Amino acid sequence: MLDNAQMQDLALLVRLDVIEMIRAAGSGHPGGSFSSVEILVELYWNVMNIRPEEPRWEGRDRFILSKGHACPALYSVLARRGYFDPTELMTLRKLGSRLQGHPNMHDLPGLDASTGSLGQGLSIACGIAHGIRLDDRKSRVFCLLGDGELQEGSIWEAAMTASHYNLKHLTAIVDRNRVQLDGPVSEVMEIEPLVDKWLAFGWDVIVAEGHSIPSLEKAFEHCGEAPFPSVIIADTVKGKGVSFMENTCLWHGRCPDEDEYAAAVREIREGLS
Repeated sequence: MLDNAQMQDLALLVRLDVIEMIRAAGSGHPGGSFSSVEILVELYWNVMNIRPEEPRWEGRDRFILSKGHACPALYSVLARRGYFDPTELMTLRKLGSRLQGHPNMHDLPGLDASTGSLGQGLSIACGIAHGIRLDDRKSRVFCLLGDGELQEGSIWEAAMTASHYNLKHLTAIVDRNRVQLDGPVSEVMEIEPLVDKWLAFGWDVIVAEGHSIPSLEKAFEHCGEAPFPSVIIADTVKGKGVSFMENTCLWHGRCPDEDEYAAAVREIREGLS
């Protein structure tokens, strides 16, 4: 395990990868990628039982990026964790690249599902978790959801399924950055009271600060203690790490121009120890 300072530096390096990848591609989703960075870093370095050198190892924990448009952050994490050569990151969204605009598990090692059509990831995670339960294995399943994605009815069908079958191997993480493509989540379609809703659907609920490694570490340690599925509601900031991208839908899916790119890189680098 890495200590807190190492994890914070790693998160900044992932953000640098993300902005460089999107700039090279000419398109992508910086806002939701940035809001999920610490969650992904904590999962892949301190939480999940994985073997990057053996990506299809049967005993591994599984991760489903339901908010598939945030894949630049996941690609960076996978590369830095050793699943593939980091030089490949600059091929994001290029013709023939394994790093497409949404994850394709058939092309890239380390992916457990092809995602991007919002509302489907939790159902996939339920199926995997149910299989693990039937096989009496100890692997865990983690699924990262966007908060705007919770407006999809299929999410709540999956939530009912998970609690009905007591899928204690399953943990959902909600990236609650409160901003989606068209504006604030509360204005597009209100999803609160979120804690009460998950509790009503039979889940163990933990609220965490989504950009605090210690808070996330404590939240993940709590998961699995109950005999039913867990959900971490992680309070995050859309575009976290670049001040002019934060808390606005303008940077949900926009590539920075040359000046914006330089300013973003400069601001992220200032945080490195």
